Amino acid sequence: MPMERDESGMIAAILGGDAQLFHELIRPYERRVYAMALSFLRNEADAEDAAQEAFLKAFRSLASFRGDAKFGTWLVSITLNEARSRIRHRDTIKMESLDEPADDHGQSLPALLRDWKEIPSEALERKEVRVLLQKAITALPLIYREVFQLRDIEELSVNEAAQTLGISIASVKVRLHRARMMLQKNLAPQLKQIAPKRRWLAWL
Repeated sequence: MPMERDESGMIAAILGGDAQLFHELIRPYERRVYAMALSFLRNEADAEDAAQEAFLKAFRSLASFRGDAKFGTWLVSITLNEARSRIRHRDTIKMESLDEPADDHGQSLPALLRDWKEIPSEALERKEVRVLLQKAITALPLIYREVFQLRDIEELSVNEAAQTLGISIASVKVRLHRARMMLQKNLAPQLKQIAPKRRWLAWL
């Protein structure tokens, strides 16, 4: 998170005509938005395009930001919607062309996974573990991956995640529990083989 800034004042100035200030407003969130898009789209070029489009939409819709949520949370919501839209579009294209090769092989692990404090840094340096994590997370059904991304990676509160996804708090809790159970089932046996005595994530 950025240091304390007068974001409401910056937004007011931007809406008042100082459009150049928008870049300063979004600067602390650039990596977060890109990482969010990459975690869903799993393609660096697509993630960059989605992040740029999300910022453009945020600029165009800035007057509609009422401050009910944090500005960063609002940006995450816009990014999530943009990623969803691109996934739907990509899936439609794949359905129309069954011969289209898969594009999710060989992509780099989203950088934000390196920020997980629960995972030992030395383990993250091992390609084997990183690949296992990437495959397990991307294999989650989208509705569970979204909640897991927002709660356990973005560290949004339950209320913020519910607001971002447009679902109830109860649904967030249920989906997060199911996402963690799915990851536990897929990851625990493999991680324990790699490091039997290591205590991995608390829910593994």
